[in-house]
Amino acid sequence: MHICSLKFQINFNIGSMGIEKLSILIPAYNEAITIAKILKKVCDVELTNNIKKEIIIINDCSIDNTSQIVNEFISNYNDFDIRLIEQMINQGKGAALHRGIKEASGDAIIIQDADLEYDPEDYNILLKPLVNDVADVVYGSRFMGGKPHRILFFWHSLGNKFLTYLSNMLTNLNLTDMETCYKLFRADVIKKIDFKEKKFGFEPEVTAKISRMPNIRIYEVGIAYYGRTYTDGKKISWKDGLRAIYSILKYNIFSR
Repeated sequence: MHICSLKFQINFNIGSMGIEKLSILIPAYNEAITIAKILKKVCDVELTNNIKKEIIIINDCSIDNTSQIVNEFISNYNDFDIRLIEQMINQGKGAALHRGIKEASGDAIIIQDADLEYDPEDYNILLKPLVNDVADVVYGSRFMGGKPHRILFFWHSLGNKFLTYLSNMLTNLNLTDMETCYKLFRADVIKKIDFKEKKFGFEPEVTAKISRMPNIRIYEVGIAYYGRTYTDGKKISWKDGLRAIYSILKYNIFSR
């Protein structure tokens, strides 16, 4: 009975609101080298329809000077709506996003990694289906469209495609990039979800739970991808891939 009423509430709100403010969530762990650069890129983007920006950085107990750099940036860019949230214990990207989603006050929420792999100039491409009120969720795909894509690891690419294929089999979606960072949600949709995954299992969990919402409208658009190597600071490993497989099975079969 509780589940049915929850679904009805989500369904009732879908497509019923305009987008006046976008909350940009940036989970960060030891990103001192790139965090100021990505924040500058986010600030420089002019959003369509005069949409305002709310930038929320969630520092996941970094052991470098990420926090200091962010605070200095906020001081220098005090005309922007920027907040730093400190996680007192390192819990993982998923946990940081849980906190950010809870704190966000925008009409729409997008996830932005703290590195330079994804280009904030693509925000308007992602926003277009929401602004036109044809979508409630938009995924930015690294595997479609005519945007620049850095050529990197074959096995990573194959792994991403396998995870997307497995997820699609169980969600009955036809996404090309389930593991993408760029996911844009109407706030009233994403805030209703009770998240469990604290690390990189967030991607398959949110995809599984979004896919089961009644009448949900999911779109996918092509984005640019400037991937980084492990030398550049890439953190994801094969263990995260195994966790993703576990999460796909868990949230689509065992914990529906």
